[in-house]
Amino acid sequence: MPSREQILALLREANVPIAPGELARRLGVAAGSVGFERRLAAMERDGQVMQNRKGALLLATKLDFIAGRVQGHRDGFGFLIRDDGQQDLFLSSKEMLKVLHGDRVLVRSTGSDYRGKPEGSIVEVLERRTNKLVGRFLNERGLYIVVPEDQRIKHDILVPPGEIGEAQHGQVVTVEILEQPTRHTQPLGRVVEVLGEIDDPGMEIEIAVRKFDVPHEFSAKALARAERLPSEVTRGDLAGRYDLRDVPLITIDGEDARDFDDAVYCERVELGSGARKRPGWRLIVAIADVAHYVTPGDALDADALERSTSVYFPRKVIPMLPEKLSNGLCSINPDVDRLALVCDMVVPASGAKAGTVQAYQFYNAVMHSHARTTYTEVWAALQQPDGPAGRKHARVLPQIQDLYELFKTLQQAREKRGAIDFDTVETKIVCNELGRIQSIVPYVRNDAHKVIEECMLAANTCAADFMERSKHPGLYRIHEGPTLEKLQALRDFLKTLGLSLGGGDKPAAADYSALLASAKNRPDAPLLQTMTLRSMQQAMYSPDNVGHFGLSYPAYTHFTSPIRRYPDLLTHRVIKALVQGKRYVPNALEEMPMIPGTAKEQEHALWEKLGLLCSANERRADDASRDVEAWLKCWYMREHVGDVFSGTITGVASFGTFVTLDELYVEGLVHVSELGAEYFQFNDSLHELRGERTGMRYRLTDKVQVQVARVDLESRRIEFKLVKGVSYEGLRKAIKREAASEREPAKKSVQATPSAALPPEGAAFASGRPGGKKGPHATPSATLPPEGAPFASGRPSGKKSAKGVLLSDMSKVPKDKQADAHPQEKKPGSARTGKRAAAAKHSRKRH
Repeated sequence: MPSREQILALLREANVPIAPGELARRLGVAAGSVGFERRLAAMERDGQVMQNRKGALLLATKLDFIAGRVQGHRDGFGFLIRDDGQQDLFLSSKEMLKVLHGDRVLVRSTGSDYRGKPEGSIVEVLERRTNKLVGRFLNERGLYIVVPEDQRIKHDILVPPGEIGEAQHGQVVTVEILEQPTRHTQPLGRVVEVLGEIDDPGMEIEIAVRKFDVPHEFSAKALARAERLPSEVTRGDLAGRYDLRDVPLITIDGEDARDFDDAVYCERVELGSGARKRPGWRLIVAIADVAHYVTPGDALDADALERSTSVYFPRKVIPMLPEKLSNGLCSINPDVDRLALVCDMVVPASGAKAGTVQAYQFYNAVMHSHARTTYTEVWAALQQPDGPAGRKHARVLPQIQDLYELFKTLQQAREKRGAIDFDTVETKIVCNELGRIQSIVPYVRNDAHKVIEECMLAANTCAADFMERSKHPGLYRIHEGPTLEKLQALRDFLKTLGLSLGGGDKPAAADYSALLASAKNRPDAPLLQTMTLRSMQQAMYSPDNVGHFGLSYPAYTHFTSPIRRYPDLLTHRVIKALVQGKRYVPNALEEMPMIPGTAKEQEHALWEKLGLLCSANERRADDASRDVEAWLKCWYMREHVGDVFSGTITGVASFGTFVTLDELYVEGLVHVSELGAEYFQFNDSLHELRGERTGMRYRLTDKVQVQVARVDLESRRIEFKLVKGVSYEGLRKAIKREAASEREPAKKSVQATPSAALPPEGAAFASGRPGGKKGPHATPSATLPPEGAPFASGRPSGKKSAKGVLLSDMSKVPKDKQADAHPQEKKPGSARTGKRAAAAKHSRKRH
């Protein structure tokens, strides 16, 4: 077998790409050698070689070439997002003529631009990633073109007369790229789909799913597989499951929810015995058993992986699973039997461990939802038990009240743990029958939302702990702490406010929580919260558990939404395998090359690939949702051009400020030229624009009056003109006046809140197993009952035992370093005017 050095030497000597087969021949390796293919795959993975579009190999480091992905910009230039994670390279508009957004390329560094930023030129296109795109079909005096809806693509697609199909001028179409662009020629394509007129109801969604390449049609095989599934739970499905149909489990969701992943039940129990006897709760979280119906490698699984998540738009959802499963067989609808994977927990109500899960177990079950309730109804029933909502759900009201008492204890433990809680305003778009915005209203989260959120968090942490203790690989939901760069930027900003962040070089979530708590009554509290939130990293999926910083958990995963999230489905498969004493290994991805190394290393690489894929598809879904919302808001604001509104500065950049209207919750840009007749300097660390002559400052959270000046539906851009504003100087004076009125000086530093006490070794469900003809039951001793012990109104249907774990000292698990800044575990509930001059060779810049 030739060494890596021999392979590199041959490629270096050849100085041209060589096909793997030819390379093997020159090195005297037998054709199809598995060992040789693995070595080449390892070298490609390690960045030593790479493949071009024809599959030939070349040196990745040849002439210091840099591989990466092209990211286009609406102004025509672009960037190379490097594979090695180093600083991006600027690509000029001239270089971008050769490629489309998303292409993989090889770039030579050419130095720095006038701003000192690294710049490059494209040497070779390694892979074309854009083969289809959506856009407006235009007839420019007999020249047919498609103008892409994606503003990151500045090429017009030329369409020969024989390839226009039934498309008419101005319609939205999908075009297939026949010839890719070069520096001297525009791309050539043919119309393959006519979507309709730009103002057709729902067109913004049709555009978004194609613009962001969101899978929106299930394969014929997946639909056929779904049709073969039964419409209800069968007798054969009950084998090996605990019967919880007599347990009054209920669902609590939004009024417009259609897929129900989870049901909950809570009852008071006595934990311990004798002098150690204390009150507590038993919490059951039953999650739809999607893994029973969607098996690894089948057509449903392939489509679910490709989507990775359901995509939510106003008035429409693109589900991860076909409707027969998402709204039917897997959805925990009321008054029907459903299969579930259950997390059964015991939570102390008092003492040092109050609000922390002391013991848990997972088992397969069959359940029967006793009520479909809503957040509004539950909150109304809790506030007024004798009211209409209380009377409607009188049968389950006692357990709803127990859930609320449990929530209070869980919330206290959350605060003691130091989890970060950002008080942000979420909005909901209310649409009319045509799908256009009727109003934008704040989304009010009452305590019923928080009850379910805490229950889901508890189940998710148990799932993560189960995987961690079992040393079984899986996907964790990780959230690392702020980078050193972001941390230093935040500390520099806090100094300007007379504040500081505790924790030294590695602050904990509790340090951030203490900082926010100490400043919650300050006039600039919204500014502080915004800056703190922006210092956070993005949460993602990974097989390497580094904890969840924002939630302050040492281990966290997603378990509670397998109908709409693929990582949750993977977690279910892991847990079900562990319960059966087995091991789950995911199927290899088709596009994933053979990875050399041990079986353990190959398995880890596969989980890592799944984590990256699910994280990327999650961002893709978010981008598509934001694009639709931006389109709808632009359409809505066209009726308000010329109107004046009060607003708050929610973003500051060198070219202007972004203002969110207080009444309409719509964001627009006030260009720097609208701020005044002087030069404004942008301070990145302070997030402010300051006038050189007057010293006038515009900063995050400043209040301003703006007029709607222009709306561009095509670019999803709203522009405001400044009418008047309150500068940051006025806010500083208000703070000083308030500080002067205080008898004691304001605190300048923040101390970390002590973390919650952790359960001792051995406090858990012991070795008891539910079995016989009785179901699982929580007892005063905080252990599983002996064989045959009764369960409150439950009855078993199978003989299989449930696997439990001992929840020992969780401080032994590595401290989490990462978190979702604002966790939400429940379900969420362009017109081009004028004709363009014909151009056969050059793309033109559009506004």
